[in-house]
Amino acid sequence: MTETAFAIAAALLVGLCVGSFVNVVIHRLPKMLDRGWRLQCAELRGEQIPDEPAYNLVVPRSACPACGHGITALENIPVVSWLALGGKCKACRTRISIRYPVVELLGGVLAVAAIIAFGATAKGAAACVLLWTLLALTMIDFDTQLLPDDITLPLVWAGLLVNLWGLFTPLASAVVGAIAGYLTLWTIYWLFKLIRGKEGMGYGDFKLLAALGAWLGWKMLPLIVLLSSVVGAVLGLALIAFKGRAHDVPMPFGPFLAIAGAIALFFGPALSKLYLP
Repeated sequence: MTETAFAIAAALLVGLCVGSFVNVVIHRLPKMLDRGWRLQCAELRGEQIPDEPAYNLVVPRSACPACGHGITALENIPVVSWLALGGKCKACRTRISIRYPVVELLGGVLAVAAIIAFGATAKGAAACVLLWTLLALTMIDFDTQLLPDDITLPLVWAGLLVNLWGLFTPLASAVVGAIAGYLTLWTIYWLFKLIRGKEGMGYGDFKLLAALGAWLGWKMLPLIVLLSSVVGAVLGLALIAFKGRAHDVPMPFGPFLAIAGAIALFFGPALSKLYLP
C-alpha cells in the first residue's frame, strides 16, 4: 500500500508538471508553425527573410501577454501559483485563464489514472505519454483546428515502438491498426467530398486515428470511431444549447478522436468484447 501510494503521489506530481509544459506546447506550437510557414513562403517568393528573435518551446521565457511581466519560478508552480495569485497577473492584474490550471490538473489526473490502471510499469509510463499527447492535441485542435504533424507523426512511430514488446497489442495488430486507421478516415474524407463537394475533415484526423491504431491495435478502431461520433454529438449539442454555437460553425473532430482513444485505452478490451467476442 505504501508503494502504491508513493507511485500515485509521484504520478500526480509529475503529471502536474507535464501539464504545465503541455500548456506551453498548446500556446506556442501553433505560433511556431505559423512562423515557419510564413518564412517558407517568403523564401519561395524570393523575399529577404527577416531576422526574428528565437521563438520555440524553451525561449523566450514565459511572460504575461498583456504587460510582458516575466513569470518567475514561484509564479509558475502548477495550480498552486494560479490560486495564490487569484487567477491574475502579479504585475498588471490581468485575468489569467482558468484553462491553465485545468490543463495542469488534467495532466495530473490522467497520470494517476494510468498508474492505477496499469501500475508503475513501462506500460503505465507509456500510457501517461499517450494521454498527455492526446491532451495537447485536443486543446490545439479546439483552438486552431490543426493537428500538427510535429505531434501526430511521432505519436504513430511511438505506438509502433512500444508495441515491439506488445505493451498494448501485438506488433502485427499495431501495424495493421496504423494502416487501417489512416485509410478509414481517408476513405470517409473522399466519399464525403465526392458526395457533398467539400471537405469534412482534415488530414490530421487521419494521422491521429492511425496513431491510435498503432498504440491500441486494429480491434479498437471500430470502437474509437463509434465513441468519437457519440462524444462529438454530445459535446456539439451541449455547445449549441449552452454556448449558443451556430449550427453551421465547423467543429474539430480531433478532440473527439482523442477522448475516444483515451476511453478505449482504459476500457477498450472490455467494450470490444461486446462486438468481438
